Amino acid sequence: MRSFWSDPFLWIHLSGAATLPIFLGLCLLGLAVGSPLLPVWLEMFLVAVAGIVPVLWMQWFRPFYIFSILVVAVKPQNLTSVQQQILTRFKTKLNQGIALFVAVLLAVILWQLYRLAPLAASVAPFPPSWRWAGLLLAVAAFLASNLFLQVSASVMAVLLTPESEFAATKPHVLEKIRQDFTIAPWQVDRLLPALAAETTAAVAAPAESIGPASAIGNSSAVSIVNPQPADTNSVTSLPEESIEKK
Repeated sequence: MRSFWSDPFLWIHLSGAATLPIFLGLCLLGLAVGSPLLPVWLEMFLVAVAGIVPVLWMQWFRPFYIFSILVVAVKPQNLTSVQQQILTRFKTKLNQGIALFVAVLLAVILWQLYRLAPLAASVAPFPPSWRWAGLLLAVAAFLASNLFLQVSASVMAVLLTPESEFAATKPHVLEKIRQDFTIAPWQVDRLLPALAAETTAAVAAPAESIGPASAIGNSSAVSIVNPQPADTNSVTSLPEESIEKK
């Protein structure tokens, strides 16, 4: 396992791809409301632009700051050097190419959803006269689909980075994180509990520092409780010949 795989934020945002079917289903239901008020190509274009462009722009210029959950983020100054290296990996040309690929893929999926929408008209959430409400639902759901898939795809690219290449990656400059990444407005010192490995290391370090002193104290205690008898043979013992003469 690569060393940087232990960061839980990577796996949290990778799992966001699991929500894709839910949001695409909502988009389908929104498109199924009523009949098109505009030409088909124009409606699809508007939904595609509103759902793709904001997320694509973000991932291209100011990638999503993954050390956050919903609207809460870890303060940049509290990141470790490894987490700063992870941020650097999100600013590569590879991630920009992945963002463009995901945008094109979802545009194709949107076209297929538009074609299948009439089949879902019987389960549409709004009456046929509420076509605009359906389009708003479709835009919101398609935007969420782009956001979760784009972030998950960029995280996957980082996870697949070779260990040697990641080790050679320079940590992102702390002063530039706020201007280079899209960060949630509410920022805290810590968002997730410390990993077990970090806690163990923190506890083990003080124990090791007092270990030698404890050993000295223990040895002193043993010597006091169980003192060694002094060698008094030279003082009290008499030669065997003297005893025999007596």
